[in-house]
Amino acid sequence: MKLVIVEDDIMVAAINREFALKTPELNIVATFYNGREALDFLSKNSIDLLLLDIYMSGYTGLELLKELRQQGNMTDAIIISAANDAEHIDEAFHLGIIDYLIKPFTYSRFHDAVQKFLLRRSLQLKGTYTQHDIDKILETSSDSFCVLKKGLQQQTLDKIWECLMAEKNHGQFLTSEKISEETNFSKMTIRRYMNYLIEEKKAVSRINYSTGGRPSIEYAVVDN
Repeated sequence: MKLVIVEDDIMVAAINREFALKTPELNIVATFYNGREALDFLSKNSIDLLLLDIYMSGYTGLELLKELRQQGNMTDAIIISAANDAEHIDEAFHLGIIDYLIKPFTYSRFHDAVQKFLLRRSLQLKGTYTQHDIDKILETSSDSFCVLKKGLQQQTLDKIWECLMAEKNHGQFLTSEKISEETNFSKMTIRRYMNYLIEEKKAVSRINYSTGGRPSIEYAVVDN
C-alpha cells in the first residue's frame, strides 16, 4: 500500500515514518513538509493512504484534504494532529478520514488506526460486509491522552513526547537532565510532565543507583 506523510515538523514526520515502517504492508513513497507540495504530488499520483497533519503554515491539512475531495480524490487519510477542538475534528470526519490521532500518541494507537485502514481495504476487495465487519471497522481503542490537567500545556507535552519517541531515545531510560537538554525545558517542568505521563500509564520510571553518586530517576515510554 502506497503511503504519503504530510507533516511540517521534521521530528514528528520522522516518528510517523518510524511507526509506519513497522507495518510491512505500507510502502512510504513520499514525505512532504508543507501542504501545497503534497497537493501537487497527490493531484498527479495515486496513493492508498495519507498521514496528514492539520496545523501547517500557509496551507492546512484540512484545506489540502478539502481540495482533494473537490477533485474527486477519495484517498484514505489518517489525521495526526495536536488539534483537539470539535470544529477541526468534525470537519475532518465529514471529509471522510479513516481515523484521528491526537498528538502525542502511542505506537499502539497508531497501529490500531493503520489496521482499521487495512481491514477496510480487505473488505472492499471482498465486496460485502457483515455486521461483525462493520463493528470491527468502527471499533477504536482509546490510547490517546485525556484532557490535560490544569497547569499543563499541550505544546509542552508534545515536545517532551517527541523527545521520548525520537529514534535515538525510544525504548531508552532517560534522566530529567537529558530530556531537559533536548527540549530546553527546566528539570522541574520535565518531572511534572513525566509524572503526568506515568499517571496516564504512557511512561514508567526507575531509580538508577549505579551513577557513582546521587541516585537518579530515569524515565521511558511504555509500548502498549
